[in-house]
Amino acid sequence: MSRIPLRPLARILDARSKGENPDAIERENIRQRHEEMQDRARARAEGRLLVLGVFFFCAFSVVGARMGLLATSEAQEPLASATGANIATQRADIVDREGRILATNFETHSLYAQPPLMVDPIAAAEGLMQVFPDLDKERLIKDFTGKRKFIWIKKRISPEQKQAVHDIGDPGLLFGPREMRLYPNGMLAAHVLGGAGFGKEGVNAAEVIGVAGVEKQFDGYLRDPANGAKPLQLSLDLTVQAATERVLLGGMKIMNAKGASSVLMDVHTGEVISVASLPAFDPNDRPRPPTSGFDPSDSPLFNRAVQGVYELGSVYKIFTAAQAVDLGLVNSETIIDTSGPMRVGGFPIGEFRNKNYGKLSVADIIVKSSNRGTGRLAMQIGVKRQKDFLNSLGMFDPTPFEIVEAKGGQPLLPKQWGELSTVTISYGHGLSTSPMHLAAGYAAIANGGHYVSPTVLRQKGPQYGPRVMSPTAARQARKMLRKVVTSGTASFGEVPGYAVGGKTGTADKPKPRGGYYEDKVIATFATLFPANDPKYVLVVTLDEPSILAYGEKRRTAGWTAVPVAAEMIGRVAPLLGLRPQVEPGETAGITLTSN
Repeated sequence: MSRIPLRPLARILDARSKGENPDAIERENIRQRHEEMQDRARARAEGRLLVLGVFFFCAFSVVGARMGLLATSEAQEPLASATGANIATQRADIVDREGRILATNFETHSLYAQPPLMVDPIAAAEGLMQVFPDLDKERLIKDFTGKRKFIWIKKRISPEQKQAVHDIGDPGLLFGPREMRLYPNGMLAAHVLGGAGFGKEGVNAAEVIGVAGVEKQFDGYLRDPANGAKPLQLSLDLTVQAATERVLLGGMKIMNAKGASSVLMDVHTGEVISVASLPAFDPNDRPRPPTSGFDPSDSPLFNRAVQGVYELGSVYKIFTAAQAVDLGLVNSETIIDTSGPMRVGGFPIGEFRNKNYGKLSVADIIVKSSNRGTGRLAMQIGVKRQKDFLNSLGMFDPTPFEIVEAKGGQPLLPKQWGELSTVTISYGHGLSTSPMHLAAGYAAIANGGHYVSPTVLRQKGPQYGPRVMSPTAARQARKMLRKVVTSGTASFGEVPGYAVGGKTGTADKPKPRGGYYEDKVIATFATLFPANDPKYVLVVTLDEPSILAYGEKRRTAGWTAVPVAAEMIGRVAPLLGLRPQVEPGETAGITLTSN
């Protein structure tokens, strides 16, 4: 752009020659230059005003559109900004062997308050009392009217409670979304699942962590985001577990027992199909552990199946007989003199109710449950060989069952394991183990002589461990156990079509400070079925049972634990896919001859 010179030389010379004032030319050029500058400034301002007008039009359009959207959407409370690292909330599901949900996640809300935002703190406190009667009104008013800027009110609330709080209408009452752990089956398998709680918390999320059972044992797996779509599959069968717990609860009430437990285990894979401990609890509302000074078994959190270590009594006699057969010392028909008196280490060895059975075969020693007969077999076996055999059955260490509580089931061994301990342990006294230990031991007899480790995880096939006895010894032991049911102390254990074999055990309950109660026992029935080709082992234990039958108070396992186990087998065997089999009976003395 060319500029007009203020004093053009040609015009100045021309003006002087004509006698005109050359300054007028300069003033005119200045005026023209100023007019051009004003035109350019005006154009620039008009452009800026146009751009600003377009900007304001767009801004008001956006604001108007947002206001229209808010007017047509559901009202939501503003969320406080969360500080710190994000909290991972997704946790993998837990399912049973058929893929049915045992534990999953549920979306809910937390409720908190920011008093500086409150309009009427006292009215808000009164409104909250209507929704949550368990809150402390005076405390709420003090917190709402004090100097606090943030207050947790409820960590978890239902949708109905959220709506009720929303209706209070105070802007200082705020909601935060979060996930919680849900157990849709309530108390079912509570001791296995354990429960979960909140770890690191924020207003927008909460870290869900396992506090007991498989939830804690596999906490790392369940919290790993990579496993969000890969549920943890357990060996439990939901339908079998439900039937087991129902029968066990009914049996515990009928037998007036303080507590009860049961373990149902696959003898080839080690899978625990059901495990129950009563009294139980609801993992959705897990109770607090008892304070010090109480017997741990008094708490519903106590898992009797793995944490409870007891002298289980005569159920151990079959181990003695099986080992004696395995060592070649006897067979099932070998005669043993069980007559008294019998003293070991200066202590008398007696029979139940001072019976004297005389000479019995090894099989009849198990059928009659003779202490002296089992003790004499144990003396032939010896201390070292007995210890080695029981150790191979896993009786000296906590079971490897995959819940954190199993570590607390440490067996109690005698400090001095001499000949007397060998004799008493042969019939189940002097060594305390859990029902889970017993189930693993009976599984070795049932599967032909292999130790199998109890597991709560789904397996793909047999999981045989080392061989602990010969197939011959295991087979003879199974026949003895079958005979106990058909003609021994477990006659109430017969279940038509399923050929139950098992052994009863009744042990005096020890006192906390030494000695034994005279009127309190632990009654146990350890079974395997079907006895001709065992698939499962079932152990039922009752704590302090007592029932009045035929005018007499009965506490022994034959009257208490056996009927409960029989009812349980009758319920769960069809659920396990076992078809009842008709056992061949004795002929009526008729001889078939050809024509």
